[in-house]
Amino acid sequence: MRWERLFDDLEARLAAEEDVALDAEVADRTRRERALVGLHERLAASRHTGSLVVSIAGLGAVTAAVADVGADWVLLTLTGDRAALVPFHALRSLGGLGGRVGPASPVARGFPLGAALRAISRDRAVVTVVTLEGVRLVGTVDAVGADALDLAEHAADLPRRAEHVTGHTTVPMTAIGAVLRG
Repeated sequence: MRWERLFDDLEARLAAEEDVALDAEVADRTRRERALVGLHERLAASRHTGSLVVSIAGLGAVTAAVADVGADWVLLTLTGDRAALVPFHALRSLGGLGGRVGPASPVARGFPLGAALRAISRDRAVVTVVTLEGVRLVGTVDAVGADALDLAEHAADLPRRAEHVTGHTTVPMTAIGAVLRG
């Protein structure tokens, strides 16, 4: 009888040690897998799924939904149907972003910030460029270079015509907090 209890005790200890080892291995693999997941994939999983509270340099906290994700930018739909193109470097925090991972749009994933800004330039839409410091520049994007954009400043309610332009400003892409439309 004593031998049976001894063997039962040894079996229970062995099973407990195996459980602890398995739990440790699962936790380690989970940490390794999580380390491979970037912000891009997490934002892609959040597309069209609900609102986040996003803190953006120069703009502050906004409630927004993820509309699309590019190589180094996210397109947010703000309250009131305004759109904000935000470079990843301007994101300060994201409240409500889950741990899910989603496939990125292969088309959008290939577009860096410059390509997205060139699309806005082609549309000739009036935009508000918000710098990381919170300076707001309103006008039309005239040109987008490798690392900066040229903005023809004019009133938001006027089209870009020579007589309406009040100035020209070059904004380095590294200084952009957000580009607002709508």
